[in-house]
Amino acid sequence: MSILYEYDPDSPLAMSASEVPSPCIGICKMDEERKWCSGCFRSIPELTAWSTASADSKRAVWREIKQRMFVSA
Repeated sequence: MSILYEYDPDSPLAMSASEVPSPCIGICKMDEERKWCSGCFRSIPELTAWSTASADSKRAVWREIKQRMFVSA
């Protein structure tokens, strides 16, 4: 299964971890209408900030991703 479905940013294990996994699944294509990547559901600002973001910031992005995954087409 995909990291997008497996990772829970609010799980006790995730909340205590200093490392937060990248949601990238290798499908890099921006959705022009929604303004986020069709593969990982991150916006361009989220993508560019990821490498220097804190673990808390990354978990916040993950929460946004989880919501975006289920936005109706």
